[in-house]
Amino acid sequence: MKYLSHADLGGRTLPGHIENEPEGDPFHAAWEGRVLALTLAMGATGQWNIDMSRAARETLPDYAALSYYQVWLAALEKLLLQRGLVQAGELSQGQMLHPPMPLARKLLAAEVAAVLARGSPTERAALAPARFVPGQRVRAREVEVEHHTRLPGYVAGKTGIVERRLGCHVFADAHAKGQGEQPEWLYTVVFDGAELWGKDSKSTGLKVSVDAWEPYLEPA
Repeated sequence: MKYLSHADLGGRTLPGHIENEPEGDPFHAAWEGRVLALTLAMGATGQWNIDMSRAARETLPDYAALSYYQVWLAALEKLLLQRGLVQAGELSQGQMLHPPMPLARKLLAAEVAAVLARGSPTERAALAPARFVPGQRVRAREVEVEHHTRLPGYVAGKTGIVERRLGCHVFADAHAKGQGEQPEWLYTVVFDGAELWGKDSKSTGLKVSVDAWEPYLEPA
């Protein structure tokens, strides 16, 4: 089955318009904060990683019909079911019906502030020399992937200029498949709007910066 990311919306013409929302008000209802807390707590158990959780969200068949935190909740339920941490009947009835699975790692309430402040750095030691240098012309690879990827679809096959190297980072594509971190060089690549959407578009003169891992790129 072809992998379909419902979250890759960049560069598309979509119905409706985007509503600006005030800063500092991340939740629209009390349950949304609880969903965020549950997602962070379960992610801290190590049963999956952040890229696996992104893959779970973007492949939800009803993604477009869900609000932001409805997407998070549906993906959390999906991951819990896949790993046997809950049963379908427990979700439908809203209560525990079976003994819980033991977890080697837990995020305790007293540790939350320190863990969030520490974050999860993704930079790793380089395993090989960087292939590209700032100022070099590169092309984003145009290949159909069967897994989670962080390369926006609208830059695939397009040519840009490497602006800077960002070091080696956990490679999301491999990480999402449970294949380990496989760190790769990460670059900021600048694309011209006319290259992305055509010279006759309203994007003439627009510059778009995309952070892209080395396996996404090839010499132009």
